[in-house]
Amino acid sequence: MKIALLCGGPSLERGISLNSARSVLDHLESESVSLIPIYFDHKKTPYLVSTAQLYSNSPSDFDFKLQKTAKKLSESGLKKLLKSCDLAFPVMHGDFGEDGGIQRMLERFNVPYVGSDPKACRRCFDKFSANEFIKSQGFHTLPSAVLKIYEDDHEAIIRAFFKEHDVTKAVVKPATGGSSIGVFAVHSPEEALEKASVLFSKRMDTRVVIEPFCEGIEFTVIVLQNRFDMPVAVLPTEIEARDKAHQIFDFRKKYLPTNRVRYHCPPRFSNEVVEKIQVEAEQLFVALGMRDFARFDGWLLPDGKIWFSDFNPISGMEQNSFLFQQGSRVGLSHRDLLRHVVSHAASRYGLEMPEADDLGDKRKPVRVIFGGDTAERQVALMSGTNAWLKLKRSKKYDPQPYLYGLDGQVWHLPYALALNHTVEEILENCLSAEADEERLHFLVEKVRLRLGLLSEQFTEPFFLPKAQSLEEFMDQAAKDGAFVFIGMHGGIGENGTVQRMLTERGVLFNGSGEKASALCMNKFETGAALVGMEDQGVFSAPKKSVPLNDLIGDLKAFWRDLLKELGGRSIIVKPLDEGCSSGIVRLHSAEDLQAYVRYALDVSPYIPAGTFKKQDGVVEMPPTRMTNLLFERFIETDKVSVKGNALKWVDKTGYIEVTVGVLEEKGSYRALSPSLTVAQGAVLSVEEKFQGGTGINMTPPP
Repeated sequence: MKIALLCGGPSLERGISLNSARSVLDHLESESVSLIPIYFDHKKTPYLVSTAQLYSNSPSDFDFKLQKTAKKLSESGLKKLLKSCDLAFPVMHGDFGEDGGIQRMLERFNVPYVGSDPKACRRCFDKFSANEFIKSQGFHTLPSAVLKIYEDDHEAIIRAFFKEHDVTKAVVKPATGGSSIGVFAVHSPEEALEKASVLFSKRMDTRVVIEPFCEGIEFTVIVLQNRFDMPVAVLPTEIEARDKAHQIFDFRKKYLPTNRVRYHCPPRFSNEVVEKIQVEAEQLFVALGMRDFARFDGWLLPDGKIWFSDFNPISGMEQNSFLFQQGSRVGLSHRDLLRHVVSHAASRYGLEMPEADDLGDKRKPVRVIFGGDTAERQVALMSGTNAWLKLKRSKKYDPQPYLYGLDGQVWHLPYALALNHTVEEILENCLSAEADEERLHFLVEKVRLRLGLLSEQFTEPFFLPKAQSLEEFMDQAAKDGAFVFIGMHGGIGENGTVQRMLTERGVLFNGSGEKASALCMNKFETGAALVGMEDQGVFSAPKKSVPLNDLIGDLKAFWRDLLKELGGRSIIVKPLDEGCSSGIVRLHSAEDLQAYVRYALDVSPYIPAGTFKKQDGVVEMPPTRMTNLLFERFIETDKVSVKGNALKWVDKTGYIEVTVGVLEEKGSYRALSPSLTVAQGAVLSVEEKFQGGTGINMTPPP
């Protein structure tokens, strides 16, 4: 089967679309299924891109070089390519992808495709219209009002809405935006008018919706169609906003792992409430005329009523997205779920899905360990689960996921729990797994029965997670002859501890050994090891290591001496021996230094945005008290950015920031193509380095 994978598009969610496309490629492509990626830029111009290009981190990584590296398609060329495929799979979010645009084009070309038709997409896309439609169908709704960009009645509508519904807190959002981009909580008509003006001025939409701030419990639920065309709602995910000052489930909370939001799948609702959500979601799926799959967001209100606030014809498909998280709770792997969705769409056009590949039963055991207790534990969770999921496609290796928890225990995880968003979520689910299984067994079996799949189509049955000590984990790996894939960042995963323990037991593992790991973890010692290599063109920024306890009191004199010793007008401060992105701040003054030391002494989990000069985002901090701080001269770089499809380069110093991977095999080393990295703020954030769809990493550098 040949499937056209349609991604990109004009919306602000193009980066999320790329994440979804990569995930579909990872799990759906096989010896019997091939995928052809077609990328639409911000002007809806289509390009045939290679699968390698698809792994660019974000649209900015390659939009500016599409003319050279991809094949631009005319309308006739696009039609010819699509007609050569059996099926098209749109994975575009927002405009053009979920408003019926791409679906209308596919129907015009007479190309079979996955997902809902143009009429259903259009009905779901506008939040105001969708709310009015479900109200007309007898479903519970909250009041809402709509502002139109070219009308001059915005203030009158807002004031009337606040007065009529006795509103003290409201939400202002684009009528057709997705992924919670541009969503604001406001407390007055004046603030609502100001935020609406911001949305209109940035052309985020031509219509803006205002509704009361919902005080209920937020959830999201996936709906799949079974082979009898009946909708089946899977187990919902409860969304718990822990940051009470910022309760909007915004873009950052949705896609970046953080403990400021917690996901509960299964939700902490009674079985009766879960069933009520499922029934209403299934009814709405039919009423809206949807097909194949969808994701609905909603609220459980204090009075027990349910309000569905958002309808997504194309759910996000990142590796730990709600789609896969909920599917895994009933035993569906990523591949199982995607094959089910595509198979259902194919059958509508009289097409048959090829048999799944048989990976055999003689694969070598691999234990992938991730997580940890460092500030980068969530990144380690992403890295480890990514490696585990990639290796699951291998005919040579049989990977199993293991979480190193905050208390030093190692948990062998079932498929479903490895897809949770944070280490804390996984541990919480491990501890409640037995009680959850007993409570939810009936609901899980009911979903499985209603999906109508054969037992062998559920390839990931749930089992209760098992805990053991780190020593027991390693002893068992040695006994079984298993390879250990280290997916931990910072702490014992990178400072040589795990490497030493594995070496002592004769267990094979990835990465450097004990000595190199210990050296590279200490940034001061790493710099010292490079001294004397200047004649080979290798330089290290001047550094100074200072015990945290010495930095108490008035730091103005220390700051003056620091600038004199290291040079420059600003200084980078970071933990001496944490991973590569936590606790890193650019300091501009003694006041900045004083603030950083205060947060470090308090062992704060993060430093809020705006604490320091030119600090845009939150700074994640180490979870344990730092012993030493490392100061080094700030290296100013040229300013690189991408505007539309054009690369903008402003000369400053001639320096740019790059990162490069190196592979070693049997003593032979090979450097991969470097990436030019672009920080939005003063320094690269954890997310810009590691989270797909975030940050700009141009590979190869232009």
